[in-house]
Amino acid sequence: MDSPQINVAVEELMFSLFQRPLHPELFQIYSSRKLNTEKYEADIWVTGCTHVVSVYVGDLCVSEVISSPGQMLPSRGLIERFQFRGPRTHKCTLSKGVSYMTDFQVEKMSPNLYRQSHMDLERFARNRGIFVKYPELEVDKMQPFCYVDFEARQTELHIHSFAAYPDQVTMIKTQSLFDFQ
Repeated sequence: MDSPQINVAVEELMFSLFQRPLHPELFQIYSSRKLNTEKYEADIWVTGCTHVVSVYVGDLCVSEVISSPGQMLPSRGLIERFQFRGPRTHKCTLSKGVSYMTDFQVEKMSPNLYRQSHMDLERFARNRGIFVKYPELEVDKMQPFCYVDFEARQTELHIHSFAAYPDQVTMIKTQSLFDFQ
């Protein structure tokens, strides 16, 4: 498998929200999970220290994408796009009673706090969600990783993601809620 494209400045990463599915061949997928509930289906892909979450309700699809600069993404179906520069909250209501909300933080930390947070998340991630490390990109005995935790409820999907960038002593934390009335 190719080396993940994670050697980028965190503030160059892009958040995109689409009202459409995205083709898997657009991404290098390191791990994936498919969820099927009575009300909706979801695909969760770890694509480096980035991710794609696509949620399907009937014929409606909402896709959240965190991508590296230069990632080829379509313009059709794009609802919102912005860079990771400081904290941000975004909310929208889509057709057919589907609403979406996300909140994210970019946390530049002291080396000691980063090391502790890195170890704590890695320990926690062993038991839940999707956790992918990139040992070939280790910095100061810490490996970059992407951790996507999820909670599938009857009418909601909660996504929590953590991307660790040891070379920048930075973590990106996102929380997203897909709500189906």
